[in-house]
Amino acid sequence: MLGPGPLAGLTIVDLTRVLSGPYCTMLLADMGARVIKVEHPVHGDDTRAWGPPFVGKETAYFLSINRNKESLTLDFKNTEGREILAKLISKSDVVVENFRPGAMARLGLDYSTLAARHPRLVFCSISGFGQDGPRRDQAGYDAVIQAEGGLMSVTGDADGRAFRVGVAVTDMVAGLLAVQGILLALFARERSGRGQHIDISMLDGVISLLSYHASIYLTTGAESRRVGNRHATIAPYDTFAASDGELFLAVGNDEQFQRFCAATGLQHLLADDRFSTNPARVRNEAALKELLEPVMRERTRDGWLREFATAGVPCGAVRSVPEALSDPQVAARRMVEAVEHAVLGPMKVLGTPIKLSDTPASIRTAPPTLGQHTDTVLGELGLSAAEIGKLRQRGVT
Repeated sequence: MLGPGPLAGLTIVDLTRVLSGPYCTMLLADMGARVIKVEHPVHGDDTRAWGPPFVGKETAYFLSINRNKESLTLDFKNTEGREILAKLISKSDVVVENFRPGAMARLGLDYSTLAARHPRLVFCSISGFGQDGPRRDQAGYDAVIQAEGGLMSVTGDADGRAFRVGVAVTDMVAGLLAVQGILLALFARERSGRGQHIDISMLDGVISLLSYHASIYLTTGAESRRVGNRHATIAPYDTFAASDGELFLAVGNDEQFQRFCAATGLQHLLADDRFSTNPARVRNEAALKELLEPVMRERTRDGWLREFATAGVPCGAVRSVPEALSDPQVAARRMVEAVEHAVLGPMKVLGTPIKLSDTPASIRTAPPTLGQHTDTVLGELGLSAAEIGKLRQRGVT
């Protein structure tokens, strides 16, 4: 039996929707925090309608990022709803929101207003471009941020069009940074007794991912170019076709290249000045790949994987999502778990990637149905069943 997670006892009011905020709050919920997801009474989180595919009346998208949460339906643009939300916040430790900058202030629910009454409150805002600067009012969408942040410019074939990464990476990085910011603010609160405002920008996050691409430009003035799946400074480092599928070779140094040549019967390449060192191989990458491709097609993908594993050559199969999720290592790491949904019954969800030895995360409950916990949460705030019924009739909950 798993004990309480490291965040047990914390209450988080989740005013977020779509991906960046819900991903953040899901990870906090996995670690034991109580997360109360506040949703519009009629349509809820936008992603409840983002289908197909649907599983019953639920969307696969919503189910992917909302486990371990409670759903409270509340129209807090309504005066009564705002009063209820303010009461809920007064009993909470953290608020997370991802509206456009200024939206919470117009409702009187911004950090400055709330902190005056609740100085220990930690308040996290996630937005596309941040809470200040000339572009603060612009909406942030993952593909737009990937484009604007330079990530697309280095993704794709060298002679082809720019491509976005196949997952909404700027949303998810923002969510991860928000988790880090919230934990840092909670840690600081233990010392100072005061909460603080956390300002997370999707653009900031993707700029931080540019790493050596940015460093190359900042230190030399040179601009990185798209190189497909290969690496700008390592070779061979690319996808190769075997006889029945693709694999990725990541030969990171000269010693590994020597082992690669022994495993493939290409020892004669070691005497070729074009390939004897990594810088030489990078300069002559096209010629090297032309020599390697027919050899790699001589055997099956799994045959090469076994050969390279024995030789100590880094490589991996290019696998589909179902293949990846079926990996015994994924099962051993509990990265796919089962939960019981209130309507759908047994269902599978992804596990948590953060492993703690003494206070581990846990997948306790399935993603909630819309308003599943409204009566419970409002009852805890002191509202009677009759009062809740009247609020529901008026469209407040």
